[in-house]
Amino acid sequence: MRPDIVDLDQFYTTRLGQVSRRLIRRRLQEIWPDVSGQRVLGMGYATPYLRTFRDKADRVLAAMPAGQGVIHWPKGEPGLVTLSEESEIPLPDSSMDRILLVHCLENAEQVRPMLREIWRVMTSGGRLIVVVPNRRGLWARIERTPFGYGQPFSPPQLNRLLRETMFSPTTTSAAVSIPPVTWRPLLRMAPAIERVGRQWGRAVAGVLIVEAGKQIYAVTADRAQRVRTRRMVAPATNNVSPRNVRCVTWQRV
Repeated sequence: MRPDIVDLDQFYTTRLGQVSRRLIRRRLQEIWPDVSGQRVLGMGYATPYLRTFRDKADRVLAAMPAGQGVIHWPKGEPGLVTLSEESEIPLPDSSMDRILLVHCLENAEQVRPMLREIWRVMTSGGRLIVVVPNRRGLWARIERTPFGYGQPFSPPQLNRLLRETMFSPTTTSAAVSIPPVTWRPLLRMAPAIERVGRQWGRAVAGVLIVEAGKQIYAVTADRAQRVRTRRMVAPATNNVSPRNVRCVTWQRV
């Protein structure tokens, strides 16, 4: 079971959602301090974290899975979101420099095919950041937030999965050391608690954040020339459900 688009959107309008977004976004900025001239893709429900990259990046796009639904983003501007199948991202090979997964990997129905598809659309020097619930943390055990759904990970599990799908993990960190409660005095102390949480390590963190690079292997000529047919999902303009998705097919040689 995965949270749908309405639940995700509503969570980030709450005070707890806003605080957790600031804590995670601060860590993302530390890992990717400069995305000047880069093409950035957010997958899952990454739009609350993509705005921080829009001022510097050459292009910022978002892809949301069909099983989750889609919501227009950014508000009041032309849409930059598409609805897509997990294993069929409607983008050309080697077209994105940075890819951010949030509320994505832990809920994926086809984990390895999705990661291989991400590998396909990433440039040779591209970087991937995966944000997932921490198996040891309290957030993964409480369903009042989107981080309480899906499959939580430990650092060894996540690193092993990335290596098996042709990525090289480079840094592993954590964020959101506050418990998932709505008590306002505690939420106001979130930045101070986060600084202390760094000293405690990942034992109390709500989410794990892993950055990885793309491993390059030789591709045979036959495979490179193989014709494949994919389903390409038209960009979304409003909230839609999976059964209302309009698809077209395209061929790549």
